[in-house]
Amino acid sequence: MKAALIHKVGPPNNIRIEEIARPKPKKTEVLIRVGAVSVNPIDTYIRGGANYFPLPDPYIVGCDLAGTVVERGAEVTRFSIGDRVWGSNQGIFGRQGTFAEYASVDSEWLYDTPAEVRDETAAAQALVGITAHLGLFQRGELQPGEIVMVNGGSGAVGSTVIQLARAHGGRVIATAGSQEKCDACRDWGAEWVIDYRQSDITEQVRRFAPDGVDLFWDTNREPDLERNIGMLARFGRMILMAGRDARPAFPVGPFYSKSCTLHGLIMFAASANQQRLCGDAISRDLASGVLMPRIDRVLPLSEAAEAHQLQENATVHCQGGLFGKIVLVP
Repeated sequence: MKAALIHKVGPPNNIRIEEIARPKPKKTEVLIRVGAVSVNPIDTYIRGGANYFPLPDPYIVGCDLAGTVVERGAEVTRFSIGDRVWGSNQGIFGRQGTFAEYASVDSEWLYDTPAEVRDETAAAQALVGITAHLGLFQRGELQPGEIVMVNGGSGAVGSTVIQLARAHGGRVIATAGSQEKCDACRDWGAEWVIDYRQSDITEQVRRFAPDGVDLFWDTNREPDLERNIGMLARFGRMILMAGRDARPAFPVGPFYSKSCTLHGLIMFAASANQQRLCGDAISRDLASGVLMPRIDRVLPLSEAAEAHQLQENATVHCQGGLFGKIVLVP
């Protein structure tokens, strides 16, 4: 089979398309004929040398996938040959990644793809969907009628947070950095959208939520906690999902005096059972149409290095150029 892989960490052009042996599923794994994969920022960090865990050699890049089960291990009971599935959590903790024609994946990390949902859609929603669902409902405990502030609403995670929060009874404020992106946030369900280039965010939030926001979701790599905590309501919760190297000042007084809570969020820390609750719910929301990821472009697997460069330019080097997910098909 063909696979996009690296033999050593480094820049995007270290990715090579090579012919390697098709994997054989272990007892609890299924072999998937890959229909689509998507690129995430963490894929570029791992490929670039972030020393989170040892990598196999060669290392197939990628976390997300969607495709069709073509073989299953002796102990698999959840899926049958021909089932369409999607999932994430690959390419980490010693597992091989997904950017290949076939991938062998433990069934505990897979979910049913609804018949009406394309592989490209399911793959694009994988990591970002689970992240958004975990943060909103398992960590943030969102309740109907609460106000959710999404700082960075046009990104892949932010747009998913808007859609899920709105679909489950939340009232959403979002920030974005262009008229096109602000319009998209409204289309996804945000009631109050702030162009952060033109407006004072704090003033605009107070106009919509004079008592503060119940759940603040920050996607920024350099969070402004002094400003953001000032926007929280009493008993407000904040989700931080970015900024590994950030060291912002923390306003202890305003935070504790309002009985607020702060949650760091990384999807990979959640158990398979916790993530399955998210995955099953996401499949239902994809089927019903209340959740739809924005795909910026679809590329062939042979352009995996170019896809990584585009993602790295947009997220690491803050050059923009993307509005949605990059999806690749073998």
